[in-house]
Amino acid sequence: MRIGELAKATGTKAETIRYYEREGILPAADRTDSNYRDYSDNHLAALTFVRRARQLGFSMAQVRELLDLSDRADKPCQEVDELVREQLEEVEQRIVDLSSLRDELRLLLRSCQANRIDECRIVGSLARPLRRVAR
Repeated sequence: MRIGELAKATGTKAETIRYYEREGILPAADRTDSNYRDYSDNHLAALTFVRRARQLGFSMAQVRELLDLSDRADKPCQEVDELVREQLEEVEQRIVDLSSLRDELRLLLRSCQANRIDECRIVGSLARPLRRVAR
């Protein structure tokens, strides 16, 4: 299949597919006599894997590691479990951070009952230095 077909089948832009090839995430496609890339079902499967891993928030380095691990079917899956566990912890921390951000934005909205910008407590609070929150 050509790159446009692969792109459509996976919801991936053609340039992203080329990038994945350059970076070694996807194996290079064979070329036709007319020098077009010719992708196989293996490319489709690999790109689907990459897309799903990226949707789950895995970094490109983690995707590489997951791809490498997936090629070793006879090995125990402890390393995969650990990668997923680390990603889950990161997602949970982001949820905590986003919840804190949401609460702060709600407070900002409640703090301002002004009709004009020069009386706006939100604008005034944005001008104050940030307070650091320890993790």
